[in-house]
Order: sequence, then structure tokens, then C-alpha cells
Amino acid sequence: MGDIIVDMLLSQTHRSKLRAFLRSSRFFISLIFLLGFLWMLMILSNLNPSMPSSQLPCSVSQETEAVIANGDSSSVLNFTSKIAESGDESEFWKQPDGMGYRPCLDFSGRYRRESGEIVKDRANYLMVVVAGGMNQQRNQIIDAVVIARILGAALVVPVLEKNVIWADESEFSDIFDLDHFKSVLANDVRIVSSLPWTHVMTRPVEEKRTPFHASHQWIRSHYHKKLRREGVLLLRGLDSRLSKDLPSDLQKLRCKVAFDALRFVPRIIELGTKLTERMRSKGPYLALHLRMEKDVWVRTGCLPGLTRDFDEMINNERKARPELLTSRSHMTYHDRKLAGLCPLNALEVARLLKALGAPSSTRIYWAGGVPLGGKEALLPLTSEFPHFFNKEDLALPGELERIANKPSILAAVDDIVSENSDVFMPSHGGNMGHAIQGHRAYAGHKKTIIPNKRRMRPYFLNSSLPESEFNRLILELQRNSMGQPVLRTSKAGRDVTKYPIPECMCNGTTTHSTL
Repeated sequence: MGDIIVDMLLSQTHRSKLRAFLRSSRFFISLIFLLGFLWMLMILSNLNPSMPSSQLPCSVSQETEAVIANGDSSSVLNFTSKIAESGDESEFWKQPDGMGYRPCLDFSGRYRRESGEIVKDRANYLMVVVAGGMNQQRNQIIDAVVIARILGAALVVPVLEKNVIWADESEFSDIFDLDHFKSVLANDVRIVSSLPWTHVMTRPVEEKRTPFHASHQWIRSHYHKKLRREGVLLLRGLDSRLSKDLPSDLQKLRCKVAFDALRFVPRIIELGTKLTERMRSKGPYLALHLRMEKDVWVRTGCLPGLTRDFDEMINNERKARPELLTSRSHMTYHDRKLAGLCPLNALEVARLLKALGAPSSTRIYWAGGVPLGGKEALLPLTSEFPHFFNKEDLALPGELERIANKPSILAAVDDIVSENSDVFMPSHGGNMGHAIQGHRAYAGHKKTIIPNKRRMRPYFLNSSLPESEFNRLILELQRNSMGQPVLRTSKAGRDVTKYPIPECMCNGTTTHSTL
């Protein structure tokens, strides 16, 4: 019957050509391609539309369908390029090789023998007042424990000084788990909540002029006799006062305080964990510590580059309060920028993340205060990475109400979500960035991007540099700054709580103190 219909519609010549085509290999190749294309469309039509696109590497977007429908060759080339780029998205989440390093705080025999006498002492007490933001206070608490050990004194729980900028009246036990702090350090330094009745009426020897980077010998020679004579020593302003280069046992004690003893109270951990779970509910996330607040621009001697009015505001405040400038007052703004001393702004952060392969679907948790210029200042970043959240965005109604006016506790929540992230990156150095970098290293060297601002600055300033070349240069520049193990001893003055190798971590090839 089919042959009769064909005979009626086609001439003898057409019938011959059709038969020849049906017998050729081209027909079978075309048929296989058509069936494969129909099968792919059927599979795609059954996918769950509510699933995040980042979890569907083979999904076809509306842009794809438009390209297929239009048959535009240039669009096809652009789309193919985008598909090739998306294949590298997983590289952004790839973790560095931790080289088998793990925490190992094996104190020497001498240290352990001396511990017995030190924790038994009831005659000498060290009191400290720590200032600044939460992470700055944490650094001083770490040093206070080490100084107490050097002096063989008991440490009275540190007093947190109310800061003009932070305006937070939280006490030690509001932020840190005091019982845990005492328990972990029980064999290193005796921690007491207050002076005993035998010393309450003692007038403490107060010291405010501890020099920067004082050695353990200096601490002992200048404070030991005074402490033994009076029984109570009070220290203020400990920020960066104790040397970063100490004997191995004291470096291990620093790590023990930073990574084990100073644990946040359960309610802070609970809230930070909840926000972490909400961020991770749709896959991996990046934690970004943005340093774009007004006081940051003033203190760093840099300009936000938003508008002339904002730049003038910062310049005027810096002139009115020159004491706020942290260092190098002789340098111009341009010189500071070239030296890598200025925070990255929103546009620079966006370009850096794109160069490092972060997909536009990346979920970003941003820690830090409100940037100068508000949300408008973040537009260059949020327009490229729209999945942008902070703790206020993630919290349920009323969840932050009790701590809304407690910046130190809010900073602790940021620390937890940042420590738990798949990737962490600070836009500028600082106490929080350093603390998170150290914690992530101690936890197994989780990916931590530390921007080399000095070396990348010329690329940012070169407007004639093609974006593809910019991306290549930045990726090559940052390749070895992704959280890989780094020896603290490779450069003098490095903080062991930021670079815990070799004193606090080992991988079977490092030597340990056991004497």
C-alpha cells in the first residue's frame, strides 16, 4: 500500500533518489542524531524546576533554547564558550592539599614538669584589661594567658573594655564559655573569676607601657619582681605587645588558647550553626569579610572611591582626628593603594572572584559592618553575584533581637559562619581575617583566599588590559594563596595563630619537643 502511495506522489526519478538516500550511511547518522536530540529534550522536560540551577549541570536555560531556535552561529559560539566556563565551576570549590597536617600540641617534658608548680601558686595574680573589637580582644586574651604562664601567675578572667566605636558592654562570659576556658587550661595556667579575699585590698601594680613585640625574657625581667613584691599585676593595652616569635612551648600554648580554650558560649554557637545550615541548604557557599565601613576608610588612610562627597567626608574626618590613622601617616592615598594597604572595594572584589572562577550562582555570606554608602556601595558586587546574604537576611524574625546592640556577639556569629564556609576570603587584612585564616588552617587547611593586593593592584589600574588576560594573570598570581600549608618560620614575625605550622600542627615529617 505504501508503494502505491509513493508511486502516485513521486516520479520515477524521485523514487530512485529516495531509495538511494535510505540506503546510505548519511540517513542512519541523521536518524541517530534526531533520536538522540528527542531523547535529551524528553529527559530535560522531566527535571524538577525547583532544583537550583547549579545542581543541574546539563540543564538547558531559556537562553539556550533561544539560541537553538534562532540558529544564530555567533550566539552558538558564545553559548559554547559559557558552557566551557561552567565546566570549571567545580574548581572554585576545590579544597587545597593539606599535606596531612593535623593539630599536635605535644609540650616538652620541662613544660609539663613546671606546670605542676605554676598551677599550685596562690600568691601571684595577673589582671588584664583588653580593648578593641571582639577579635582584637581575643588576641589580647591569648597573649594574657601566655604572659601569666611566663610570670608563673594565676590569671584573673580578663576584663573587656567598652570601646567607643563598638559600644558593647558584654563581659567575657557573655561571649566565651568560661567553664570550658578554665577546664582546657587547667594544666597550663590557673584561671580565677576574681581575686581571692587575701588580695582584694592589694593595690595592683599597673603597667600601661609594655613595648611592642616584647620578648618573653623582657616580660619576665620587667614584671616578675614587681609581681612577687605586690602579688597583683594589672596590664592594659596588650594589643601586639607580646612578640610573635616565642619558644616552642609558648607558641603551642598560644594555639591551645586560640583553637581550643576560647570557645563561644552555646547560644552563640547554636545561632551561628543555624545560619550556617541555612547558607548550605542549597550547596556550598563563600564567606566574604568585607572591610568597607566608614571607620575602616578613615583608619587605613584610603578612600572609598564612591563619589567626591564620600571621599571628602573621609578626608575631613581624618584631618580632624589624625590619631585614628593606624600607621604610615607620611604615605599618600595613592602610595598606600600601590603598597596593597587599602581594602578592596566592591567592584574589585567582584572582578577578583570572577577571575578566580566563582560562578555567578555562588552563594555569598558577607560578614562585616554596614559599608559606607549603604547597599548602593555593594551594587558592583551584588549585580555580578546576586545570591548575597548577611546574618540579618538569614535570621528569622526576632532571632537577632536580643543581640542587636551587641557588636561583639554579632561578630562572634560572623566568625562561626565564616569558619564553617567552603571558601573564605577577606577584602582586607585585620583581626577577624587573621583569626579565621588560622582556625581554617588548624581545621585541616580549608580553602582560604588571601588577596595579594600589592601585586594585583597594577592589573586593576590597567584599564587597557583585556578581561580574559586580567583573569589569567590574577588566577596565576593567586594560585599559591588558597589556604595551602605555610610554614610560620619561613618569615619572622608571623603569628602562630595565623600560621600554626610547625609548632602546632604536624604531618609525620616534622620534629616535636619531647625533652
